[in-house]
Amino acid sequence: MSGEIEADSCAGRLAKLGLVLPPVPAAAGNYAGFILAGNLLAVSGQLARRANGSLLTGKVGSDLTLEQAQEAAQLSALNILAQVQAALGDLSRITHTLRLTGFVQATADYTDHPKVINGASDLIAGVLGAAGVHTRAAIGAASLPLDSATEIDALFVVA
Repeated sequence: MSGEIEADSCAGRLAKLGLVLPPVPAAAGNYAGFILAGNLLAVSGQLARRANGSLLTGKVGSDLTLEQAQEAAQLSALNILAQVQAALGDLSRITHTLRLTGFVQATADYTDHPKVINGASDLIAGVLGAAGVHTRAAIGAASLPLDSATEIDALFVVA
C-alpha cells in the first residue's frame, strides 16, 4: 500500500473534500447528542458550530447571504457526522440516511430555505455517497438557539 486514502471510504471523501470533523460538544440540556436503537441512529439538532466552538450566527435575509447560510448548513452537517463518529466509531457503518430536518433562522419574508439546507444535503451526500441520499424538510424559524443560523437533526440506518 502506498498510504493513499481509499477513495470510496467516508474518511477518504472527507479528506478529499478538505473537511475535518469537529469535536463533539456536550449536550446543553437534559437530552442526548445521539441515541442508537437497534439499527437506527438519531442525532439531535446540531448548530452551525465551527471546530473552534464559535457559531455562525444571524438571520438569512438580513444578516447573512445565501452562501453564508449554506456554509452554516454545512457546519451543522459536519457536526452531525461528528456525532455519528462518536456513536459508531466509523462513518462507513451508515447504510442509509433516512432524514434530515433543517431549520433556518431567517427573516419573515425569506423563502429559499431549501437552498440553504442544500448545503447540508450536498455535504452528507458527498461524504457518504449513496448512503447519504435522504428525505428532508427545510423549515424557516424566527430564532434558533444561541442565534445559530441553522440547526439540523438526522436519522440514519446503520449496520
